[in-house]
Formats: sequence, structure tokens, C-alpha cells
Amino acid sequence: MPSEKVLQQNKEKVAAIAERLKTSAAGVLIDYRGLTVEEDTNLRNEFRKAGVEYRVVKNTLTNFAAKEAGLDGLEPVLHGPTSLATHETDLIAPAKVIVEFAKKHQVVEIKSGFVEGRVVSVDEVKKLANLPSKEEFIASVLRGFNAPISGLVNVLNGNIRGLVCALSAIAEKK
Repeated sequence: MPSEKVLQQNKEKVAAIAERLKTSAAGVLIDYRGLTVEEDTNLRNEFRKAGVEYRVVKNTLTNFAAKEAGLDGLEPVLHGPTSLATHETDLIAPAKVIVEFAKKHQVVEIKSGFVEGRVVSVDEVKKLANLPSKEEFIASVLRGFNAPISGLVNVLNGNIRGLVCALSAIAEKK
């Protein structure tokens, strides 16, 4: 039986993980087994650049925290070494970073993920990683808004150009 002090520490850890799961827009659970220290450091740096919080977590504590946060579907993947990558606002950042990293390092295994309080499969995490970032999406929408305006300007310029050519031809005849 664990001592009262250890039990209290574990309750605090569960509460911290549960709060992280609740407040994060998205997250990915990863099996990092087989990574060298250098590769793990590179992975942590990539997560840091993307604003993703990355921590190694204990499975039993994460299981309790997931139930507390309403993510009941995570229990089957909570075995072996597990780390958790989360982002508070960006839905695709954790998935994008880990999928890109996993392409270069075959030993990294994506276990599962969650998006806005819903557990998602490995395939869904990979699909999420292929979505454009928020900035890329906004740029494409703005290009879409800009295209009709540019077309109108070209059409109007074409009419004016035609009128100028016609007037030039008339002036040359006279």
C-alpha cells in the first residue's frame, strides 16, 4: 500500500494531466521506444518550435486523468513507454510534428490522439497532419476572394485597352 505522501503526489499528477487533456485543443500519444537521446532531443526541439507541450507520462496516471477528462477511449493504447504531445489552440500542430518526425525515424509509433475532447485513431492523426496550417488555410481563402476581383480588373482593363486601340486606329486613318 503506497504511503499517504506518494498517494497525494500521484493525485496531483493525475489532476495536472487531466487539466492538460481538458484544456488542450489536440494531442497525440506516442511510443518513443528506440529513439536515441539525440533523436529525442531533436523531437523535443521540433515540438518546442511548434509551441507543442511534450512530456513523458505514466500510463496508470494518464488512464485516470483521461477518464477524469472524458477521454475514455485511450485506455487500450496506454501500455509501454508513452509520451504526450499537446497544444492548447492548434488542432494540427502535434500531429504534423510527430508524423513528419516519424517519416524520418521509423521507431516512433503513434498510439492514438484526441481532438477537442474526442479520441481519434492513428489514421485520423495522420490525416490531421496532412491538413494545411491555419496560416496556409487563411492564405488560400484570401486568394479565393482575390481571384474574382483580379479577373474583373483584367476584364475592365481589356475593354479600355480595346477602346484605346480603336481610337488609335481611327486617329491614324484621319
